[in-house]
Amino acid sequence: MRKNILKIGALMLLLVSISCKKQTEWNVKDYGAVDDNKTINTKAIQKAIDACNEAGGGTVIVSGQTFISGTLLLKDNVTLKVTENTVLLGSVNPNDYPVVDPFIDATGQFRGQCFIGAIDVENVAITGKGTINGQGEMFTPKNVKKTIKELGIEIKIPDFKKIISEGNKYVNNNIRYSNRPFLIRMVRAKNVKLKDIHLRQPAAWTLHFYQCKGFEVDGIDIHSHANRNNDAIDIDSSVEGIIKNCTIDSGDDAICFKATSPKPSANVLVENCKLKSHWGAIKFGTESMGDFKDITIKDCFIHDTKGGGIKVLSVDGANINNIVIDNIEMENVEMPIFVRLGERGLTYRGAPKKPVGSINNVTISNIKATVRDLKDCRLKPTSGFFFTGTPNHKIGQIKFENIYVTLPGGGTEEDAKIVVPENETQYPEFTKLGAVPAYGIYARHIEALETKNITFNLKAEDKREETVFIDVNQTK
Repeated sequence: MRKNILKIGALMLLLVSISCKKQTEWNVKDYGAVDDNKTINTKAIQKAIDACNEAGGGTVIVSGQTFISGTLLLKDNVTLKVTENTVLLGSVNPNDYPVVDPFIDATGQFRGQCFIGAIDVENVAITGKGTINGQGEMFTPKNVKKTIKELGIEIKIPDFKKIISEGNKYVNNNIRYSNRPFLIRMVRAKNVKLKDIHLRQPAAWTLHFYQCKGFEVDGIDIHSHANRNNDAIDIDSSVEGIIKNCTIDSGDDAICFKATSPKPSANVLVENCKLKSHWGAIKFGTESMGDFKDITIKDCFIHDTKGGGIKVLSVDGANINNIVIDNIEMENVEMPIFVRLGERGLTYRGAPKKPVGSINNVTISNIKATVRDLKDCRLKPTSGFFFTGTPNHKIGQIKFENIYVTLPGGGTEEDAKIVVPENETQYPEFTKLGAVPAYGIYARHIEALETKNITFNLKAEDKREETVFIDVNQTK
């Protein structure tokens, strides 16, 4: 009898233990999601996310073949895991992407839609070796018209007049609804992690951190060529982040530091990344109201890039300070490094216009670069490095050492006489300023330029000077 009582007691304890065991995983199929590449699973997947959050957090599992969904919003303490060989595919219906945290970008486009978002949350992650695909090619104007006709719907256009501030200055002053969702937007989120995930074909930016604190991006793979403005990673007024071991192939900027608010982007490390872009591989700006400071970029490989290897741009009031760029190899790029302090002065999100910013304490070292063939360059003849402030606002201190660059050459005696326009308020792109009278370094309006161990190798003759310095205090 006593033995039976003990057995019953042990069984009860085991049952209590099992019943008290905390749930750690939520499978979206348990909430009605279907991986048939047809069903719109937004509500089912969101239910799994909400249930995970309400239970205190854990991992939401997306595993199977292809799940279609509209906008999903992560909640506190939730990890979204897309397993290997699984695809989370964006719906082609524009109405499946409600606006969250809207803003108007520098081009005058109304933004705010996204596939996966996280707004004012903590401790969220996106992991797994699966794929998140935004089907961005379906959000061109032509394809959107075709979709709404086939679905028999009308696009729900939000009222965005409330976020247009008086005195705001946008490109062309042409404010318009873009109807192109970002792939992932992290807004005012803390402790964010992306690990191993494959991000594919957004309709606009791929991964956007806005006013985030504490983020880590490790080992992700991005391919973004489906639409326009298809940046890969945008660090926008965000701090305390690491981006490492990433492979990126983007139609627009690969890794871009922005500030579409007066708050800074700061304390960020980028390392061991392989970057390809049809525009710029690593860029500071052009949206640059908030400061960029204490940022290190090292041990990266940049290749097959048409619009510049590394660009450091302050044109809307940003103070750029304490930037370290070290051990970068570039292959088949145009204009390896472009640094521009300008006076454009755009504003964003209703913030008042800032005074002209500054660029100071920038160290560029251990750079090996091969510039594209001249026939493939947008700027002919091209050059290695272009640094310029303005007559009234000089760049501060730049240190430049251990540099080896191979250039195509091709500059003529007439090219050696070029006078480069100031264009202080223009969009800050080296092609807009035009060719320069130096094949190696053209620098002007700089308080202190320190150069050491700089070598330029020409594939063909170039009649221009190797270096041209105007209004520059130089040390060696």
